Amino acid sequence: MLVFERGWLSSNNILFLGTESNVIVDSGYATHAEQTVDLLDAALQGRPLDILLNTHLHSDHCGGNSALQAVYPELDTLIPPGQAHLVSAWDPVALTYVPTGQLCPQFEFTGLLKPGGEIELADKSWQIHAAPGHDPHSAILFEPQSRTLISADALWESGFGVVFPELEGGSAFDEVAATLDLIERLAPRTVIPGHGAVFGYRPQVLASARQRLNAFVSNPSRHAHHAAKVLLKFKLLEQQQLLFADFLEWARRTSYFQQIRAMFFASIPFDDWVAHLTAELERSAVARRDEDLILNA
Repeated sequence: MLVFERGWLSSNNILFLGTESNVIVDSGYATHAEQTVDLLDAALQGRPLDILLNTHLHSDHCGGNSALQAVYPELDTLIPPGQAHLVSAWDPVALTYVPTGQLCPQFEFTGLLKPGGEIELADKSWQIHAAPGHDPHSAILFEPQSRTLISADALWESGFGVVFPELEGGSAFDEVAATLDLIERLAPRTVIPGHGAVFGYRPQVLASARQRLNAFVSNPSRHAHHAAKVLLKFKLLEQQQLLFADFLEWARRTSYFQQIRAMFFASIPFDDWVAHLTAELERSAVARRDEDLILNA
C-alpha cells in the first residue's frame, strides 16, 4: 500500500499493489490529473491499474477519474451507490460541481462500492462502511487485522470535512456524530485521511473532532462561516491568483455562496461579506492581496 499525500486541493491517493489487481482509492482534483497520472505511472512501473475506487464524489476526490479512465481504458471504476444515477445521467448541478464552482470532467462507472460489503485490496479484505455527514453517500474502508482506516473526509487529524448537507437546508450534524461513533467502535490503529498526513489514531483526535462538532451544532452560522472560507480557499488553490474583482464575481456566480448567505448572513451586503471572509483568509496567512490581485499563500 502506497499513500500519495496530495495537500488540500487534491485528496490523498492510496495505491494497492496486489497479486490479482492494482487498485487506486480516489483520484484527486481535475487540475492535478496530469500529476496523478505521473505518480501512478512511476509507482506501477509498467503494471496495469485495474480498479479505481471513490470514497465519495466530491470534486477533489473524483476529479481525476476521467483522466485515469483515458490512460487505463480497461479500468473498473466503483463509486458509492447513492449518486450512481446522477453519474449515469451526468448531472453536474445535482452532483454539486456547478453550485460549488468546481471542476469535474465527466466520467463513467462500472460498479458500486456498497456499504456493508467487503473488497479485496492488496490481497487483504477491507470492510466498506457508510460514513454520512460530510457527504450523505460517503464510504470509509477498514482492514481489521492491521486496524487501518481509510477515513476520507469523515475524520482528519485536525477535524473533518465541511458538513455540506447543513449548507443545503438539511440536517447532518447527527450523522457526523454517528460516523465518529462508528470510527470509535472500529478502534483503528492507523488512519489514512482524505487530506493531510497518515496518523496514528488516539482518543484525543476523536475528542477534538467531537468538540468541533459540538461548537457547530450550538452555532450553525459558525459552521457556515467556516464553509464559505473553505470554498474561497479552494478556488485560490485551484487558480493560485485572480484579480480580486474576478474573485468576487466568481463568488457572486457560485450558487453555494448565495445559498449560504441567504440562510445565515442575509443582513450583510454580498460584496462586504466576501471582502470580510477574504480579509480573514489574509489574517490566517492562507491568502494575500497584492494591489488588485488576490493570491494563494
